[in-house]
Amino acid sequence: MEALEQFRSETRTWLEENCPPSIRTPMPEGETPWGGRKASWTNPESKQWLDAMGGRGWTAPMWPSEYGGGGLTKDENKILQQELRRIKARPALLSFGIWMLGPALLEFANEEQKKEHLPKIVRGEIRWCQGYSEPGAGSDLADLQTKCEDKGDHYLVNGQKIWTSYADKADWIFALVRTDTSVKHAGISFLLFDMETPGVEARPISMISGASPFCETFFTDVKAKKENLVGELNKGWTIAKRLLQHERDMISGMGMGTGGGGAGLADMAKEYVGESNGQISDATIRDAVVRQKMDSHAFGLTLQRTNEESKAGQSMGAASSIFKYYGTELNKRRNELIIEVLGTQGLGWEGDSFSTEELSATRSWLRSKGNSIEGGTTEVQLNVISKRVLGLPD
Repeated sequence: MEALEQFRSETRTWLEENCPPSIRTPMPEGETPWGGRKASWTNPESKQWLDAMGGRGWTAPMWPSEYGGGGLTKDENKILQQELRRIKARPALLSFGIWMLGPALLEFANEEQKKEHLPKIVRGEIRWCQGYSEPGAGSDLADLQTKCEDKGDHYLVNGQKIWTSYADKADWIFALVRTDTSVKHAGISFLLFDMETPGVEARPISMISGASPFCETFFTDVKAKKENLVGELNKGWTIAKRLLQHERDMISGMGMGTGGGGAGLADMAKEYVGESNGQISDATIRDAVVRQKMDSHAFGLTLQRTNEESKAGQSMGAASSIFKYYGTELNKRRNELIIEVLGTQGLGWEGDSFSTEELSATRSWLRSKGNSIEGGTTEVQLNVISKRVLGLPD
């Protein structure tokens, strides 16, 4: 305990000295720290914060230090997260590399690949995107047809991906490709390559929310280095399934919503619906806000418990599908409740009669509908749960 208290004291001192003032305020949409070669920093202190945290490996605090991570124990990381919350610090880096690719590389990549890619992920030097879904292989991901041919000293990739989040802003892609057309699952490989490679084209797809985070991505005679094949040839499906677990865990976390699922809703409701004796004046809205906060808190505790069980060696099983489904529904419900609280002010698209926050709420509500599709549709998750948890037949 004495060592942990010493760690807390040192961590608190370091954070006070290195976390800039603006980073202790709510994060505006335009300051999201994605990192990467194409990153632009409207707030220079965001880059300063990333450099400081990345330099200590604290963007991935429990990754091994030899790969750029923080090398912290579970108890040390818990203290770090507590101290970050205490000063209301923003995340130093939001990264598909940290959430999805990094854990897969730690498990399946060779030593050279780990040393090449993991430190750059930790420092936010490379922004990654995911090349999984295809126009003809949606829910049945294993039916993907992007072809990867062995050309001796390199692979040649031809095909198309869709719903590639931020492909137009990413530096590298981790992609599933077909290296054997005679079989289905056993003919898939896991390949990494630079998005600036000749033959790669990303086209943004406009969403109902007005944003374009998704892209359709085309590969035309793309030459990929053989050294960037992760795992064994034709064994990529195993890696793909594990990475999907990490992705679903990440999406399920959206169920906590911004500010912890229920935080901020009460104040918003008091402002827009009315306040009486310190309470939300509308009993129905008050009940809905309390229920959202309770459900979010219970969900967060369950995620934390399961994460600790996983680190202790217990199998996740179908938990990632359960969490992805519930987190999706919780996030959608939260956004719907915000719109209900805002009333007509939550239905604006443009104009001076709506605040920036109100317009953002409208778009977030529309965007949340996509949660039930990305990372494996709700129908796919329910099928997994029905078979693996309930034991129902195919």
